[in-house]
Amino acid sequence: MNKSAAKTLIERYFRQLTDGCGNGSCTNEFCASSQNFKPLDKNAAAVKALELFKNNAKLCDLHIPKKDPSSFSGVDRQISTEDRKGDFSDIHHLTENNICMILRFCEEANDFSAAAQAIGRVFSNSDCLMKSFIREEVKNTKQLHPQNHPNKQDESEMGAAAAIPNQDTNEILDLSDIKVDINVIRRVYERILSIDEIQGALVDALIFLTPNLELDLEYLDVYETNPDYLNIFLIVMENTNLHSPEYLEVALPQFCKAMSKLPEEAQARLAKIWSQFGLHHIRRMMETFQQLITFTVVSNEYDSDNIVNDDETVVAATKCLKVIFYASILGGEIDVGHNEEEEEDFDSEELSLHELMGEERIYKRGPRVDPLETELGVKAIDSRKPLIPFEEFINESLNDVLEMDKDFTFFKVDGESKFSFQTCPFILKVITKNQGLYYDNRIRMYGERRLTAFYSMMQGREPTPFLELKVRRDHIIDDALIRLEIIAMENPSDLKKQLVVEFEGEQGIDEGGISKEFFQLFLEEIFNPDIGMFRYDEDTKLFWFNPSSLENDAQFTLIGIVLGLAIYNSCILDVHFPMVVYRKLMGKKGTYQDLADLNPMLFRSLKDLLEYTGNVQDDLMLTFQISQTDLFGNPTLYDLKEKGDQIPVTKENRQEFVEMYADYILNKSVECQFKAFKKGFLMVTNESPLKYLYRPEEVELLICGSRKLDFDALEKTTDYDGGYSKDSQIIKDFWEIIHSFSEEQKKLFLQFTTGTDRAPVGGLGKLKMIIARNGPDTDRLPTSHTCFNALLLPEYSSKDKMRDQLLKAITYAKGFGLL
Repeated sequence: MNKSAAKTLIERYFRQLTDGCGNGSCTNEFCASSQNFKPLDKNAAAVKALELFKNNAKLCDLHIPKKDPSSFSGVDRQISTEDRKGDFSDIHHLTENNICMILRFCEEANDFSAAAQAIGRVFSNSDCLMKSFIREEVKNTKQLHPQNHPNKQDESEMGAAAAIPNQDTNEILDLSDIKVDINVIRRVYERILSIDEIQGALVDALIFLTPNLELDLEYLDVYETNPDYLNIFLIVMENTNLHSPEYLEVALPQFCKAMSKLPEEAQARLAKIWSQFGLHHIRRMMETFQQLITFTVVSNEYDSDNIVNDDETVVAATKCLKVIFYASILGGEIDVGHNEEEEEDFDSEELSLHELMGEERIYKRGPRVDPLETELGVKAIDSRKPLIPFEEFINESLNDVLEMDKDFTFFKVDGESKFSFQTCPFILKVITKNQGLYYDNRIRMYGERRLTAFYSMMQGREPTPFLELKVRRDHIIDDALIRLEIIAMENPSDLKKQLVVEFEGEQGIDEGGISKEFFQLFLEEIFNPDIGMFRYDEDTKLFWFNPSSLENDAQFTLIGIVLGLAIYNSCILDVHFPMVVYRKLMGKKGTYQDLADLNPMLFRSLKDLLEYTGNVQDDLMLTFQISQTDLFGNPTLYDLKEKGDQIPVTKENRQEFVEMYADYILNKSVECQFKAFKKGFLMVTNESPLKYLYRPEEVELLICGSRKLDFDALEKTTDYDGGYSKDSQIIKDFWEIIHSFSEEQKKLFLQFTTGTDRAPVGGLGKLKMIIARNGPDTDRLPTSHTCFNALLLPEYSSKDKMRDQLLKAITYAKGFGLL
């Protein structure tokens, strides 16, 4: 329990010892209202309050003094008589009707303490709250809004229920899975939250209620015996003031801790229920938990001894936010079908070196699975369009204080006793997750290096601690293919070693730059249209697998390995695939919607077909036979169904036609090529948490970098050498020129300097570019070492000359070392 919560409870014990609970028949020996209680002075009461807090002693429900019923009249006198003269002590659960009567009673008396007492008592008791606002009881009451009573009967006949307006008369939720009436709860909250006394009572009640909820869920398994226990969380979360300061400090943190103790079955049920509430209500709940996380993070100082992973409030709120995350997915557009078949396992039946060394716990085989995903039967990758964009679930404040080295340790080794935020990857930025992936990759590299050294020593051989590739520049594809194919067949685990590339006949030690150059040259050749492995679309600027390719599967496996090695060795590749490639790598088949970026023209045509209002069969004259072009540009026919040329497309079967057409283009026609490609990719990444942590668009970001180019951030992080500094006039002129470039020119400059026109994960500020002086004024063009992100810039005599030379270099230069 944090300091604020403890302080609040101690104050309640102190008030109980000094003022009592107000119940004349109280039997609590530690309450001033009890007849057997011996009065204490304030100092003694303070000491006793601390003692009671340490012992978790009983706290009384709050009561108000009884009022004289003679002071009331009419309906209020009747209510007072029925409710024991104004204390409403016989109300053990709440309905819209009895709340309306209580509020009317209080309005006449101009005193809302009775309502605060009654509502607070029910909200502080789990059994009472669980039985409140039940649907069956609401069905038997009269409609409450005046517009539902056209005859305008006498107010006393209608009862006081008309005091609560219907906020959303058009919003009727069909939630047969729960017994509480959500619409009634919302109308009640709308009325009572505007009354300060009741608002305060709700805060105190939640503080009193939540420790009991936590104990019930953690030790008594109360949900398993009574699923209606979930009603409590549904009722509390409809409070639209939960984000207010009164709740943020004590009440909401305690509630989150209780909610985080719900079993996966209950959390899944909550997610399913909330997914039906609509965007407005789900976003409000999301923002409530996000606000608590941010408030807690900025209110505390974290260091190596006090890390955010140990903050119970942040951890609990993050777990609650996960339920909202899945509610957002379920409430949006999802595709739980169209899954790719799982690739065969690459492990041999023999014991691995890791297992022989007793490290099988660290190097677990198979993908990590979120238990809530399993319970729901839906994954993040199944989401086509969530109700709330994924980006809104990222908490910047949390990412700023999270120590990923420690979080990674909890994620991989100590997950049973320590919480890792990587179990809730939706809350992390890509750059934060990338740090965790970097640690995972490096540990595997060092592990493979150490085990190889040990194994080589036992066999008396020279150790091979790295994945060494020796290639010729003019035969880079053949050399890489032969070497990687041998490794993949003989010892696939070598692919998880650190990559070291050597160009034959060239001196140099690969510290990352040579590997980067290898990737660049390899991709330039492999995506050459003359090879015919991929087709290039001039309109979309994207590559797609050539279904008519004459290359064997080994070539596509090699490309998959290279993509995996790029992620594994933190290299950005200049590849241009449609998003469907990354979705397929993550386990989903391509569908009609994926054609939007791969082939926009075909997508629009199929969309028009689905929306066509005329006679589809007679007007369009389509059949289940389609035409494609082969490697040489000749048309070929393909039947989507047997004898497809004889099956016309009609209004009734056009959806089937569209789905089969897309399935052929994205899956069947390139099945062999993509299967080999994916096999190579998984050879490197099959043990990585990549699939668990990242969504397809984030995998693309890892491989290709970001399209967002912030040159101001690049300027701030650039280093200088050879006599230049950030205060040099030529450097000031240089950045003025760069900032004046068009977007296309900026991309050309970035391509010229780094080998790609994309920014790394985290933006250009993470690039660490170097600008070095390359002699005095000259007519030579600027040059670059793309493997080191270094620009060699002569000290030109004027700003205009530098601009002209830069434009010539980035526009016409191709290759390395151009003078």
